[in-house]
Amino acid sequence: MNNFSLEDLERMIAERAAGGDPASYTAKLVGRGLPKCTQKLGEEAVETVIAALSGDRTEITKEAADLLYHLLVVLMVTGVPLADVLAELESRTVRTGLEEKAARKPV
Repeated sequence: MNNFSLEDLERMIAERAAGGDPASYTAKLVGRGLPKCTQKLGEEAVETVIAALSGDRTEITKEAADLLYHLLVVLMVTGVPLADVLAELESRTVRTGLEEKAARKPV
């Protein structure tokens, strides 16, 4: 899997979610709905922060992988393709970070 990409992971998540295999963690998670998917995303974000603060590169790597997986699950459940997120990131590279931040609509 030397060439494994986020797009590959996105595709695998979609296939497993659609497959409905009761042995599939992805199918089970997606079946529990958006609230559970977002809860898991939040948990993994916190665990990634804790790992980063610990300085343990192995733990950071593992938690970052969990975080990316759960982010892609939430994107799939909400109907947002990874390509849209990547396009947004790309659009932000045409100006400085401060210019981009100033152009955002207030939340």
